[in-house]
Amino acid sequence: MRLIAFTPKSPAKSPAQYSHPKINSSLGKPSKSLKDTAKLGILLADDASDNNKAFHPHPQTKIIDLGLHLQSEKSSYQGICSIKHLLQAFSSEEAGLDSLSLLRRLEKYQNKPADYTLADIRFLPSVHNAEKYICIGVNYQHRNEEYKDGSPPPQKPSVFMRSRESFVGHLEALRLPKESPQLDYEGEIAIVISREGRRIPANKAPAYIAGLSLMNEGSVRDWMRHGKFNVTQGKNFTASGSLGPWLHVKNFEYDKLSLSTKVNDELRQKANTSQLRFSFSYLIAYLSTFFTLRPGDVIATGTPTGSGVTFKPARFLKAADTISVESKEIGYLENPVAEE
Repeated sequence: MRLIAFTPKSPAKSPAQYSHPKINSSLGKPSKSLKDTAKLGILLADDASDNNKAFHPHPQTKIIDLGLHLQSEKSSYQGICSIKHLLQAFSSEEAGLDSLSLLRRLEKYQNKPADYTLADIRFLPSVHNAEKYICIGVNYQHRNEEYKDGSPPPQKPSVFMRSRESFVGHLEALRLPKESPQLDYEGEIAIVISREGRRIPANKAPAYIAGLSLMNEGSVRDWMRHGKFNVTQGKNFTASGSLGPWLHVKNFEYDKLSLSTKVNDELRQKANTSQLRFSFSYLIAYLSTFFTLRPGDVIATGTPTGSGVTFKPARFLKAADTISVESKEIGYLENPVAEE
């Protein structure tokens, strides 16, 4: 099941403007604040083995406004307009909320009448209001060697944070900052936490996963070197990264997930989660030692080798580039690049 965060396009556009199979990010900017327009939906796309059909759905693919149906069912569900809100509500009622129990609770809504099509909406980041966006660095095999500093492989994860403003949704434009020509890509798989937990044992960590999303953890390389011991500046430019296209809720095999990144259809990164130095379970256990993980928190699990800065000469993103992050098991996240 795919849950999407979206906002309806406004003003309405003519059908001719929806004829292209991709949603045009320049159309229909929301006229109200995100608080007023954000919605949570179920995408009624084919979940069969045909990934091309499932992950590149037609503009007329239907969407159920989940928040609308939830609030008509129960007064305590009033105002659910994001994945975070949904997980907060459900985890307060079900102490052991995980991906399977989330699926079970949502199945009945798939039979409701559709409220929108993809042509009617703009994607928001799949979790656009998380309390925490936690990012992991240097987590795939051979990633440490790319630094060419002679350091041994890390024994503990590198951890840093991002702000919600640094992300856009699927098909929305990444913005090249005026201050630097060094915007780079980092394709990643993102975990979304289902319920609150502290000091979670690694063997119980999968029960705290609501589902998975994809991330382009966009990085402004020269600004990452401004500080002596942190990369915060280069990781938090507004609209420099993306998160989406949806939250895929499924009983995944977490150590067998594919991941690839392309720029203008040229393959730049390719990996599998079997190559992670620190597994999903380890990361949840480690992070929950000092964080209290809460519903909707996002953990970006690291990028493989092949980011633009590693080429000689470096190959940073330029205006009119298109970058895509794909996992055959999770989905397909695409963004154009534009000047700020």
